[in-house]
Amino acid sequence: MSIEEIAVLLGWCTVVNIGILMLTVVILTLFRKPVQALHTKMTGLSADDLNQAYFQYMGQFKIFCIIFNLTPYLVIRIFMLGSST
Repeated sequence: MSIEEIAVLLGWCTVVNIGILMLTVVILTLFRKPVQALHTKMTGLSADDLNQAYFQYMGQFKIFCIIFNLTPYLVIRIFMLGSST
């Protein structure tokens, strides 16, 4: 696998993961009550605990997307720009 293919893969991974994060935010914003009711039945957590868990999940997912997808993609792209001249 060449460095260009890795850059393309990381770029698409970033797009897909940010899309999943955005979908999660939209679902939790528009359908908070039904989602909380479902998760309360599944886990037994209170609404306040679920809100904290949602916030923690989205924050950690965002950090992981930045660290493991976006940063390597940008580093490879910058490296490719510098080596092409």
